[in-house]
Amino acid sequence: MLSSRKLFEKRRRRNRYNLKRSSGGNVRLSVFRSKMHIYAQVIDDSTGRTLAAASSAEKEFRSQVKSGGNKEAAGEVGSLIAQRAKDAGILNVVFDRGGYAYHGRVEALAKAARDGGLAF
Repeated sequence: MLSSRKLFEKRRRRNRYNLKRSSGGNVRLSVFRSKMHIYAQVIDDSTGRTLAAASSAEKEFRSQVKSGGNKEAAGEVGSLIAQRAKDAGILNVVFDRGGYAYHGRVEALAKAARDGGLAF
């Protein structure tokens, strides 16, 4: 029987494979969530560079919200990553949820990013 970490890695690899196969050359909006914070990056896989990043662990962000590990903070990070991506000239991305379910904080970040102007 596989451990929960091995199952997570298996889901992440499967998700990433399908994204690369169907991305059409678009950049990737990758999400990482920890217990206390949520992080988002816009990554260009062809060059291996991060084009925009936002997280609830940033100093100015921590002064605005009470906790970085809830849906409200994830929504704010989604709006922030959408704004930073638009400033970098990026409008179309593919959403990489990693091995996480599209639910809760991950879903809140995605909805806020869509509302902020990113298309995926």
